[in-house]
Amino acid sequence: MILPIVAYGDPVLKKMGEDIPKDYPNLKELIENMYQTMDGAFGVGLAAPQIGLPIRLFIVDTSPFAEDDVLSPEEQEKLKNFKRTFINAKIINEEGDEWAFNEGCLSIPDVREDVFRKPTITIAYFDENFEKHTETFDGLIARVIQHEYDHIEGVLFTDKLSTLKKRLIKGKLANISKGKISVDYRMRFSNQKKKR
Repeated sequence: MILPIVAYGDPVLKKMGEDIPKDYPNLKELIENMYQTMDGAFGVGLAAPQIGLPIRLFIVDTSPFAEDDVLSPEEQEKLKNFKRTFINAKIINEEGDEWAFNEGCLSIPDVREDVFRKPTITIAYFDENFEKHTETFDGLIARVIQHEYDHIEGVLFTDKLSTLKKRLIKGKLANISKGKISVDYRMRFSNQKKKR
């Protein structure tokens, strides 16, 4: 089932997510709904706060990036096959020289800005079967994970922008929070509780 994506301005996007137990109600169904919602909005990641749940759960599917011609065949292959569910994740380490990449967010449509992040991360998490993993990722995969991880920490990519950049997009963000935006996927706006 495709769920409405919570728009910028909803307090749930600023909440620190809570760990969930193995017997969290309807977890498999929730994860399946999140993948359908992400795919329906042509996203590469989706975090539970973006569907209104302040819990530590996010999903990543980098396959849309695999079609980028500027990437090496090895990188394309890696991105094409990366689809992962992260539960109760904790980034243990971030390393390397920060690099900029133009990021966007399904909760903040029509806003894209360069965000600086470290290229390599090590993260501990549980998968959808509640098996524990500790893995190191780099490049675009690491970037998407960091973006979604920020969501479960109550952080948006716009929080990482300079004061000047924030001032320049202030009007756009205000319009999004008021529902004055046209998107081709369902959204939920905090001030109206209306759905699209």
